[in-house]
Amino acid sequence: MCADLFAQSAAEDSSSTNAPIILADDPVLVALDSLITLQFIKPYMTEAQHALSDTLAVCEPTPAGLYAERMQLLNDESPMDLVYNETVQAYIDMYLKRKAGLTERVIGLSEHYYPLINAALDRHEMPLELRHLAVVESALNPQARSRAGAVGLWQFMYATGKIYDLQIDSYVDQRRDPIKATEAACEYLSFLHSIYDDWGLALAAYNAGPGNVNKAIRRSGGKKDYWEIKRWLPRETRGYVPAFIAVNYVMAHYSDHGLVAVAPQFRYHETDTVHVQKQVEFDQLSAFVGVEKEQLVYLNPVYRKQVIPATEGKDHLVLPRAAIGLFLANEDSIYGFEPEPVVVNGYVTKEVTIEHRIRSGEYLGGIADRYGVRVSELKAWNGIRGSRIYPGKVLLIHKTEKVAVADNSKPKAEKKEVVEEKAKPVEKSSASAANNTAYQYHIVQKGDTLWDIANKYDGVTVEQLRSLNKGVNVKRLNPGQKIKIGVQG
Repeated sequence: MCADLFAQSAAEDSSSTNAPIILADDPVLVALDSLITLQFIKPYMTEAQHALSDTLAVCEPTPAGLYAERMQLLNDESPMDLVYNETVQAYIDMYLKRKAGLTERVIGLSEHYYPLINAALDRHEMPLELRHLAVVESALNPQARSRAGAVGLWQFMYATGKIYDLQIDSYVDQRRDPIKATEAACEYLSFLHSIYDDWGLALAAYNAGPGNVNKAIRRSGGKKDYWEIKRWLPRETRGYVPAFIAVNYVMAHYSDHGLVAVAPQFRYHETDTVHVQKQVEFDQLSAFVGVEKEQLVYLNPVYRKQVIPATEGKDHLVLPRAAIGLFLANEDSIYGFEPEPVVVNGYVTKEVTIEHRIRSGEYLGGIADRYGVRVSELKAWNGIRGSRIYPGKVLLIHKTEKVAVADNSKPKAEKKEVVEEKAKPVEKSSASAANNTAYQYHIVQKGDTLWDIANKYDGVTVEQLRSLNKGVNVKRLNPGQKIKIGVQG
């Protein structure tokens, strides 16, 4: 039924001049999908009903001894050492009282992320209790970013992410991909456990790094127990393992304390994945599958610019289950569709990527000021950890630009500052009689973008270049390519 609603919603919007023609999903396949989904719904319905009935009762204060009893039961059923003490109790109180609102949101998000995390932990034969570590790290927010630059559900730094083969570039950051990042976290935690043969020390090393844990072991006189080396660990790590143990308690007994899950946008069983064969933007997808752009961003945090790059089926797209059939039925049309730009006061806004070649004497702060971006953004886009940059290297800069709409309703690019002063070599072709226009070709040089090329030729706009070079991937120009340019005669 959901697929029918998506199709109906899209059909209602077809009155606009640029509205896509959308093919309906196969009704037989929709029925089969619903039968499959039913298998996933049952356990979640039961859990939700129990949570609701629990909150109808008046919640009495929990006796101090009951916490210890409940923690002992959790500890008895776990291969991990879930110690209960005053420090753990302090974190339990924090999650249940001072941060109750956040905890209720996390409980809801767990219905989206815990199933995929459990599957990865089971595949690696690791304790399922480790899923709660993602709560401590990011509160189950794959878009989370720390002040130090750690990103994603599992808060990977750039260097650690690259060690575990996570793709990090201008368009994709797999530290934000719940599936890929969870796989990397399992591998890293397994490695740390193989070093210490103790989950408490492995968790401390995940937070502070093995080097700091090894120093603490030495300063303790060689002890290899988290609680015995705790005083020598960095301050943040001293609370890390107690917080993890506290989350184990909270996620098992939140309903006993009157907390209710805030429903997430989607639960795990309500979504599915499909591989994308060509570059596609979220605007294109939204026009055909009836899913709001904001929901696509929520389901696909891995794509930094709301664009899935062309990787010949290597990248995947997460959609509501009901929208998968619509995507497959309209896949070819989606790739070729160009949404109508939204005009505000004679301008449209467009996402552009500028490639800046660093010159001698330039520094990050100056470059950031020049393009109106933050230094932290420059570092994130280009994988820079410190503040050193080197002449000759190219920095990628992402901006939202205003583009004036000409009288013929086609966007006309505003003049931009040219990074490279000298024009690149040009090959001329024979003149065309039509429209008094002669064509010449620009040979792409390293670092060239459409903005750069358009500004090297009088009267040439980015939109004109796009129109004349439809067979070229204009977002990824390669040195030596020929770009067709129309020059008025």
